[in-house]
Amino acid sequence: MTPDMLKPVTNLVTWSATYSVGIKLIDDQHKELFNLVNDMYNHVNNDDEEAERAYFQSVIKQVVDYVKKHFATEEIIMKRTKYKGYAEHKKEHDAFILSVLDIIKKFDEGKRFPLISLTHFIKDWILTHIAIMDKQYFERLRKVASRKPKRKLSVTQAAIACC
Repeated sequence: MTPDMLKPVTNLVTWSATYSVGIKLIDDQHKELFNLVNDMYNHVNNDDEEAERAYFQSVIKQVVDYVKKHFATEEIIMKRTKYKGYAEHKKEHDAFILSVLDIIKKFDEGKRFPLISLTHFIKDWILTHIAIMDKQYFERLRKVASRKPKRKLSVTQAAIACC
């Protein structure tokens, strides 16, 4: 048994209603990112740079795939609901993308970028972004989203793709 196998699985971030924007599609995507951050946190191995580099190569692809899907979803919803804060929100998304691209560039150049730094960068960004920026456009969504039983709001992937 390796020391990694003895390491307990822990969460760096825990989903709670505080982070919910009230739209299942968006909340599910946010939960996916929370899970990814926790997975990254549990793969940190400061003693084994090669293991971290190997894991980084696989996880950064997941981060990029997630960002493409999630940011596109949010931006389409904001455009379709004519959210006035769209330009500012998009700038936040673009700044995050540039930061991730810079991290990838440094990694590709062989510079040491500890996995724990990437993990905390993403954690800090999502917690503030979801709690502040995403909550702002939720108010607009609440006015235009269809109502479901028990007064839940619904915006589906199909609704986004349709128009």
